[in-house]
Amino acid sequence: MKIRFILPALLAVGSLFSLSASAQSYSITNARIVTVSGATIENGTVVVRDGLIESVGANLKPPADAQVFNGSGLTVYPGFFDTLTSLGMQAQAAATGRGQGGGPAAQAQTPQNVSNSNYAGGLRPEESAIDELKAGEAQFETNRNAGFTTVVTVGRSGIFNGQSAVINLAGDSVSSMVVKTPFAEHVSFTTIRGTYPSSLLGTFSALRQMLLDAQRHQELQKLYAANPVGMKRPEDDKSLETLISVLNGQMPIVFNANREIEIIRALDLAKEFNLKAIIAGGQESWKVTERLKTQKVPVLLSLNFPKRTAAASAEADPESIDVLRLRAETPKTAAKLAQAGVKFAFQSGGLTTLNDFYANAGKSVENGLSKDAAVRAMTLSAAEILGVENRLGSIEKGKIANLTVVRGDILGKDKTVTHVFVDGKLFEQKEKPATPAGGRGAAGRGTTPDAATAVSAIAAVGGNYSVTIDIPGQPLSGTFAFTQQGAILSGTIQTQLGTSPIKDGKVTAEGFTFSSSVEFGGSTIEIIVKGTVSGNQISGTIDSPQGAIPFSGTKNP
Repeated sequence: MKIRFILPALLAVGSLFSLSASAQSYSITNARIVTVSGATIENGTVVVRDGLIESVGANLKPPADAQVFNGSGLTVYPGFFDTLTSLGMQAQAAATGRGQGGGPAAQAQTPQNVSNSNYAGGLRPEESAIDELKAGEAQFETNRNAGFTTVVTVGRSGIFNGQSAVINLAGDSVSSMVVKTPFAEHVSFTTIRGTYPSSLLGTFSALRQMLLDAQRHQELQKLYAANPVGMKRPEDDKSLETLISVLNGQMPIVFNANREIEIIRALDLAKEFNLKAIIAGGQESWKVTERLKTQKVPVLLSLNFPKRTAAASAEADPESIDVLRLRAETPKTAAKLAQAGVKFAFQSGGLTTLNDFYANAGKSVENGLSKDAAVRAMTLSAAEILGVENRLGSIEKGKIANLTVVRGDILGKDKTVTHVFVDGKLFEQKEKPATPAGGRGAAGRGTTPDAATAVSAIAAVGGNYSVTIDIPGQPLSGTFAFTQQGAILSGTIQTQLGTSPIKDGKVTAEGFTFSSSVEFGGSTIEIIVKGTVSGNQISGTIDSPQGAIPFSGTKNP
């Protein structure tokens, strides 16, 4: 009789012990906790269990099963957001241009997405980031180490860039990474090479016509559903079906627009069709704050500030007043949006280094934005615009445990991200191996590599590459033609702007770098190109007076 009662009890205890052992629990104690949604706790504790924030407060005792971190001298923030990226997207998607052109030969090299759309590639809003997302968290290590836990990711080519996804930067499967899909439809004011629309005026006309087509398509569907007798069945069109959800306000539409005229055109389109619009980029959004506030349009503000990256030659024309004004006014934009009551969040905008994200957020503070508002733009405001504020963006009980732990001021020069939690999973910063005095590594035993070893360490980058240069709002297609002799790189870059020779080209074990002069708008612009080659894929950034511009592409056979 006793055995019959004792055995179930032992089994129950064993089950509880097993459950407790499998539950992952962490406690960060004695830390400064910036909750964002409430008051900052100067000396408190955050408890994480099973991917969620179990508790947060000033006088909490860590659970007995928790791994405890002493947070003395540390500040805990909600995990930071980057609200517009292409992280995790297949490299092939960026290179193909989704039907933007490149001729039949270029299109034949890669399979095209099968669609029942009646519209050309580049005008297909049904393209979805979730279908191109790569699984695996190793690809996000750089971003996590910088303190980012959540991003918006979407393709960067075509007039319709497609539907984005909100993802956490952890998880070994796509399903475990996704927080929300789709988030929004994304549009760039660009053109399609070799076919309509080949001008920006045509682009606006095509966008408006597709929205009108979608309206009519929805009306025909409703009429047919009510009484199909004597009525031709409406055609099935995936592109128009996607736009119906945009027209009905079920999905926001993000317009990539930096210039005042682009933003005004986007706002006009949004007003005409009563769209739930968002502006991305927004360098000149400070000029239209009243309209943004009136139409309740938030901004995903780029922190890729325009800058001069190369000293002008003595023969070069002086920079225009417009360029100088843009460079001076852009750091003030966040403060002007905040003063006008326009909701905004920050995005990297293709920055070369993520350290500039925090540096430029700091410049926004120097130019009138409050520090609390800057942190909110990286956390809770971002979550609110993305529609995930009930799960992310602040340190509150029950929310997803996305946390960034920092030593020092996050907006200051002296800071270190020490720990990052994504979905409750801990990522500790990896210490870089110390280099002995004289720069000699342990493997070298104090010897200098010979010339043969040095040459073998140089990357092989020679060849022709079809690339897409992701200029915000107007991507360019082009070709990099590289001739490599050892560590010396020469050749040309060719786009719609013309052909320019490569200068000071160098190849290293990490990649390549060169400079060039590009004619644009009647002026000569000096650019610096840095990139890497992996297999037949090429990617990198172009430093220009407008900031760092990413590019990617594939090697031609």
